[in-house]
Amino acid sequence: MGRKEALQNELESFLALCLPGIHREIDWSRGFEFLDKELAKIAPQAETGRRFVDLLVRVFRHGGEERWLLLHIEVQAQVDAAFPQRMFVYQYRIVDLYNRPVVSLAVLADDNPNWRPDRYA
Repeated sequence: MGRKEALQNELESFLALCLPGIHREIDWSRGFEFLDKELAKIAPQAETGRRFVDLLVRVFRHGGEERWLLLHIEVQAQVDAAFPQRMFVYQYRIVDLYNRPVVSLAVLADDNPNWRPDRYA
């Protein structure tokens, strides 16, 4: 089983462990859907390299509101100045193509505690 498949199989557990605030907002009883075709449209020629896995998932919040989660998991061995821009581009493309609210989540697995990008400006 590949990394992407493992994350797909354990999405609820992953969010509970790594992003518990997001996990609590999701109504898991309504299920979720992976949007692979939509993700391919926003990054058809995505660069390879350090990226670990990208998932676009449709979920529902408690109260019924639909949300799309862009899970961009990146293994970083060093500071990457282009990372915040990549996250911005992915989010913008989803909004531009689908006019959907999207929450972009990045999990960095580098060992540099001084580099934690939190915005693109």
